[in-house]
Amino acid sequence: MTPLYTATASATAGRTGKVTSSDNKLNLALSVPKELGGDSGAGTNPEQLFAAGYAACFGGALALVAKQQKITLSSVTITANVSIGKEGDGYKLSVHLEGKLPGIPSKDATMLMEKAHQFCPYSKATKGNIDVRLSVKSL
Repeated sequence: MTPLYTATASATAGRTGKVTSSDNKLNLALSVPKELGGDSGAGTNPEQLFAAGYAACFGGALALVAKQQKITLSSVTITANVSIGKEGDGYKLSVHLEGKLPGIPSKDATMLMEKAHQFCPYSKATKGNIDVRLSVKSL
């Protein structure tokens, strides 16, 4: 791979600290959700950050795939639900990607979601590592 862009971020003090990007455009406090034994303070958490990144990347992949298929999209929303749970003596992630594609027939929307999943860098990175489920929300 020849890198076209490299994002750099640092986390201080794990799940109860903060995350910052090298350009300081990202500068967020972190807190542990109540479901994981925390106090759900004012900060975000790694699962929310992963969900945001995956949803944005997948939306971009979907737009490109739609253009290749000569399908015009209007306002598309991708929602990434990232779950963390116990597996054995550790933890594991799973993802449910839900697409809202107004004006696109369900069959076509499902096809676009599946093609985007083959193209999206996040999907490629997680392939075989975590369970990823796709769905289309009917409008």
